[in-house]
Amino acid sequence: MNAVLFVGHGSRDNEGNEEVRRFIAEIAAKMQGQIVETCFLEFVEPTIMQGIDRCIELGASRVVVIPIILFSAGHAKIHIPSAIDDAKIKYPFVKFTYGRPIGVHDQILDILTSRVGDVGIDSNEELEETALLIVGRGSSDPDANSDLFKISRLFWEKLKVKWVETAFIGVTAPLMDAGIERCITLGAKRVVILPYFLFTGVLIQRMELMVQGFQEKYAEHEFQMAPYFGFHPLLQEILIGRAQEALQDEVKMNCDMCQYRLEAMKHIDHHHHDHEGHHHDHDHDHEHDHDHGHHHEHDHDSHDKHNHDHDHAHTGGGKR
Repeated sequence: MNAVLFVGHGSRDNEGNEEVRRFIAEIAAKMQGQIVETCFLEFVEPTIMQGIDRCIELGASRVVVIPIILFSAGHAKIHIPSAIDDAKIKYPFVKFTYGRPIGVHDQILDILTSRVGDVGIDSNEELEETALLIVGRGSSDPDANSDLFKISRLFWEKLKVKWVETAFIGVTAPLMDAGIERCITLGAKRVVILPYFLFTGVLIQRMELMVQGFQEKYAEHEFQMAPYFGFHPLLQEILIGRAQEALQDEVKMNCDMCQYRLEAMKHIDHHHHDHEGHHHDHDHDHEHDHDHGHHHEHDHDSHDKHNHDHDHAHTGGGKR
C-alpha cells in the first residue's frame, strides 16, 4: 500500500503546527486510497522517522516523502534525504520516493494574486503609486535567494502595479526595512507587504509589528500586510501534484542524492551513517543524469527549478 508523508518545518508556535495538521487533513480527504500522514523537521513531533514508522504500522509498502517547503534548502537538500537513508536501513523492503518541494510554480503566482486581492488590490487595475514588497525568510545560499527574486519578477509581469520589490526578514540583504525604504524612495505612496510564508509563526508576528512601526515612521504613506499563504486551495493542488508525480515515478529532481550532498554531510552536525561502509545507492527515485562540473545541471522545467540552501530559507513558514 502507498503512503504519502508530508514533512512540515515545525514551529515553536503551536498555532503554526496546528495549521499544518489541518491543512494536510484536508489534503488527505482528497487523496483516497493512500495513507496520508504528517511529520515535522524540528521543534515538534512526530519526527520524520516517527512519521515513517507510522506509515509502516498502517501497512505501507511504499512511502512517498513530500516536503512542505517553498524552496529547496538545507532541510530539503540534506536533512530529509538523510532521514530517508536511515529509513532505508531500518526498512530495507520498503520503497521510498522523495518528491519535490514547491519551488517556482505558476500556481504560486495565482496564490499571491489572491492574497493581494485580500487587501483590495485588483490585478487588472493600473496602480501607479503602489509597491508590493515580497518578503521571504532569507538564506545564506544565493541560489535560493535568487528564486525569490525570480518570483517577484514573474509577479511584476503578471500585475499592473508599478513596483514589485524583494526583501528578507533575516540572514541576507536587502532586509525588510531596506525594502520599505526603497519602495518609498522609488515614489510609492502605498506599500503592500506580501509575506512569502506558508504558515503562521513567530516571524509573521514580528512582521506585523514591523508594519505598525513603518506606519508610525512614515505617517504620510499607507502600509498594509497581506495574508500569508495559509489554507489556499491552490497550495493543496500543488502539494497533491507533487505527491502524484512521486507516486507515478515522475520526479525530475536529480541532485538530492548525489555525491555533493554526501560530501556536505561530512561537514554538518548530523548522526548520519558512513556512506563508504553502508550500501547506499541513493535511489530515492530520482533521475540521475548529472553532468557535474562545479555546479549541478538540473532537469527541471523553467517553473520548478530545484535549488540549494543550507539554512531555513526553504521552508516558507514563519516558524522559528
